[in-house]
Amino acid sequence: QVKLVENGGGLVQPGGSLTLSCTASMVISEIETMGWYRQAPGKQREMVAYITWSGYANYVDSVKDRFIISRDNTKNAIVLQMNSLKPEDTAVYYCFGGGTWGQGTQVTVSP
Repeated sequence: QVKLVENGGGLVQPGGSLTLSCTASMVISEIETMGWYRQAPGKQREMVAYITWSGYANYVDSVKDRFIISRDNTKNAIVLQMNSLKPEDTAVYYCFGGGTWGQGTQVTVSP
């Protein structure tokens, strides 16, 4: 089973940027869809963004024009570039793909 490892979470001020990466233990060109979910305290997990093997990307409305998801097949990784961060983006972010999930990484947006 594929293993996913996330990196890049942390604390950032509103309006700032963070980059999350998710590295897979297998060749990601064999994984049709990969992406990110997030879960804020007291809320259900929601899809943030996903990208297919062909490069098609989709985003939840609340992050469109602020977040960019990309695939780096040479590194077997996907990247989520998060810009203009807002306090409501605070959550644990989980990478998914190949039928499995990463362990999650905390993103906190606070003054």
